[in-house]
Amino acid sequence: MSGSIPREFINDLLVRVDIVDLIDSHVPLKKSGSNFVARCPFHNEKTPSFSVSRKKQLYHCFGCGVGGDAISFLMDYNHLDFVEAVEDLASFVGVEVPREAISHKGGSDKQELSDVYHLLEQVAAFYREQLRATSEGREAVNYLKGRGVSGELARDFALGYAPKRWDALLSRFDRKQLMAAGLLASNDAGKVYDRFRGRLMFPIRDRRQRIIGFGGRVMDDSVPKYLNSPETAVFSKGREVYGLAELLAKDSKPSRILVVEGYMDVIALAQFGIGYAVAALGTATSQAHMDLLFRFSSELVFCFDGDNAGRQAAWRAVESAFPCLRDGRQVRIMLLPQGHDPDTLVRAEGVDGFVARVDGAQALSDYFFDHLSQSVDLGAMEGRAQLLTAAKPYLEKLPTGFFKEMMFARLRELSGSPGLDVSSNLATLNGNAGSGKRREGLRLSPLRVLIALLVQNPDLVEILEERNLDWDMLSFPGIDFLRDIFQIITVKRPENAAILLELYRGTAQEKTVRALANLELSIPDEEAEFKGALERLVVQARESGLEQLLAKERREGLTTQEKEVLRKLLSNKL
Repeated sequence: MSGSIPREFINDLLVRVDIVDLIDSHVPLKKSGSNFVARCPFHNEKTPSFSVSRKKQLYHCFGCGVGGDAISFLMDYNHLDFVEAVEDLASFVGVEVPREAISHKGGSDKQELSDVYHLLEQVAAFYREQLRATSEGREAVNYLKGRGVSGELARDFALGYAPKRWDALLSRFDRKQLMAAGLLASNDAGKVYDRFRGRLMFPIRDRRQRIIGFGGRVMDDSVPKYLNSPETAVFSKGREVYGLAELLAKDSKPSRILVVEGYMDVIALAQFGIGYAVAALGTATSQAHMDLLFRFSSELVFCFDGDNAGRQAAWRAVESAFPCLRDGRQVRIMLLPQGHDPDTLVRAEGVDGFVARVDGAQALSDYFFDHLSQSVDLGAMEGRAQLLTAAKPYLEKLPTGFFKEMMFARLRELSGSPGLDVSSNLATLNGNAGSGKRREGLRLSPLRVLIALLVQNPDLVEILEERNLDWDMLSFPGIDFLRDIFQIITVKRPENAAILLELYRGTAQEKTVRALANLELSIPDEEAEFKGALERLVVQARESGLEQLLAKERREGLTTQEKEVLRKLLSNKL
């Protein structure tokens, strides 16, 4: 989905760029036949399995299975969202992204957003100055020293202090910009004042290192203990985490990310050399949080207090995780001993003890089944039925893959229900489409060959158009998918496979289309193969339809419409 960037611009961008030049600027490529190869930048390997096709304008790794177009490469390689990747690709090509079509949240235009970012940087500098150079700030410094936070760490996280004044910011910065940045609040009488007062300040940065908001913590028993910036045009606490920018600045591809509950937990762990922790911003862990973190690491460990509230938070994290758990990703749950938070625990048990607890965190699969099994009697049929009823909706949210199959196998084992099956969309097409290379001895079906060739070479649609198929006469598993691709190509006329992939971004069919785009066919004459596969498919469909109608005619007779279809089928067969 293109958001507010015009589709025509994206299409033109993917025509302008040569994916070989783009990827070669990040990962040196070598010519190999008609393609270019390299060692995959997304997993460790000794021999090159990463292939880039200039003809298709696609890349694919036969080792780990990643693949896509130029936009997907920038998203995965540089950890960008879609809009950021389009902006970077436009910069690589040397063109400007048309901004008149972009509608930012809250009605802000590009200049207003730039002003907000600039103001937030200025306010962060003001807070840092207040921490270093004022008597109030010295109290905050003493608090940090009491918590074991070094000056170096305070610098790395750009910690500051908000004075105990109602107008410390109002008297220095533009009121309208402060309001847009979420730094002001108002009372029932309409009086406007500084939102943060008398608090230790934690700048919140996005993955591009821009300050987007603040968190403020009291240094006594006042409430609320933590106060975050409100939702603004640049900040959404349900989509951001604290400490990610600082983590990525030191390690762009961490082997794991530890998700804790508070700002001070992140900083305290960093003080002990555990620099891979981040914190949610006062909200339950969401799918958006996980999608963000999985861009940078394949393993997430969620750390919660061991009390009832912590266990409830852990379960909510498990619930949010299911749609994100494709093969190769792992979520684990770490519950702390009663009375401890990460800060106190690492001090009590030392770094080695704490890391051992992280290493031993319970896998989501075990936590999930343990949690659901606690309240049922698996020795009774009724209890096993309750487990099935509770677990199956979650498992159906899992992306298709080995992990989903294994989770269903575990549920079958626990429930004693051998007939439980894994639901799968477009099963007739998914099959081995994602395997990259054709397995030795495996013959691909005419349908898979036909659609794969069409996805990889959209100009082959002309053969389908010339054939002038009567789509209503064709009936076989996957016909709707083939017809959808045919219609998309005839209407949109994508110039290459990369543009076609972008047309399917964000749709239910995206995964299948990408798998077919990456299917290695090794066909010398693709046009002849396409015509042959089409003819075989049409013949098979006609023979199947003919058999069904003749059987029905003998059994119970046909309707007028069915007789007409039968007449056409007999005419075509003869």
